[in-house]
Amino acid sequence: MAKASFPSHRFFVGIAIFFFVFTPFALALESGNFFAQGREWTNGLVIVYFMGLVCLVSQPLRWLMVHMVWLSYLGELLFCELLHWYSYRTTGIPLYVPFGHALVYATGYILAQQPVFIWQERSIREIFIVLFSSAFLGVGLFFKDYFTLVLGLLFFLLLRRKRWQNLYFFIAVCVIFIELVGTYFQCWTWKPNVWGLPTCNPPIGAVFLYAGGDVLLAKIVQKVNKINV
Repeated sequence: MAKASFPSHRFFVGIAIFFFVFTPFALALESGNFFAQGREWTNGLVIVYFMGLVCLVSQPLRWLMVHMVWLSYLGELLFCELLHWYSYRTTGIPLYVPFGHALVYATGYILAQQPVFIWQERSIREIFIVLFSSAFLGVGLFFKDYFTLVLGLLFFLLLRRKRWQNLYFFIAVCVIFIELVGTYFQCWTWKPNVWGLPTCNPPIGAVFLYAGGDVLLAKIVQKVNKINV
């Protein structure tokens, strides 16, 4: 996958950190606990955030973010509307969700490109492998989240095929964060059983769905670029 070149690493570190501040605020508004129009505010704020970041990042990441919006919407139709793995606070897929997926992806992408993480790539990879392995096994054994055990195995098989790129681990960190925050505020809820497998709310194995989506996204962008050439 092509790497974006950022004009100021410190600036984009700040952008990445902002994601972890913005997310709880936006999802707290979406929860409806503060005022009835919270959903509209969240929709607007997420879209403004998305548009601002699209204007700031380099062309490779910009294309990935734009294509991630429609691709994640298709994913929502599949996993939420068709398979009913989870459901949102209200019926239908909220407008902010596909744009939010793109922000999750972009934040993980930006973090993975920082020099400090590139210089220590091998050490960080080893730490990530231990942490994610422990997390998958922990929730599987102690919370009986067998759905996460299955998806966690698929996640590692995918990473092995992709040569253990740290990009997927950084995206996974962002995914787990937004899943924990979103379910805490009850913006969405995972079913207690998915395809006969008991799971938690949320199942941290859901990171595999994002990683798989990234692989598909990269292939789509490559084909689009070839057509444009």
